[in-house]
Amino acid sequence: MPDSGDVSDPLVEEVAKWLREAAKDRVAASALTGIEPSRSVFHSQQAAEKAAKAFLTLHRTPFRKTHDLTELGAKCAALDPSLEPLLKRVQELTDYATLFRYPDAPYEPDSDEALQALQTALTLCHEIQRSLEHQTGSSPAGICPA
Repeated sequence: MPDSGDVSDPLVEEVAKWLREAAKDRVAASALTGIEPSRSVFHSQQAAEKAAKAFLTLHRTPFRKTHDLTELGAKCAALDPSLEPLLKRVQELTDYATLFRYPDAPYEPDSDEALQALQTALTLCHEIQRSLEHQTGSSPAGICPA
């Protein structure tokens, strides 16, 4: 882990890139909760996925290209068991990566479901940002705005 807190450190910058992408998905999810909940839940899943990948990157833990939050969460929990309860909730977002993007979706998520998915993704994003701050002593601004 970088110990300098230097946000120009290549590892910290790679983590920050993942978190910035997660923040973009979170913004999209927020904008779509009321008008297109099925698209909102997709972006919430993407935000959680990218936050998990940021955490794994921070810990120099390889991961494959996947949308499976159960798989990613297990890797994250192995590194920090205190995240396990949150990661168990996050894994419920996995199906949103594909299930509701096609005409044969089993049902249409509503705005309440979209808001719940967004809150779960946001909570993970904040926890990962806290981990980054703990590991490096600082965090690039604006990654997970409230």
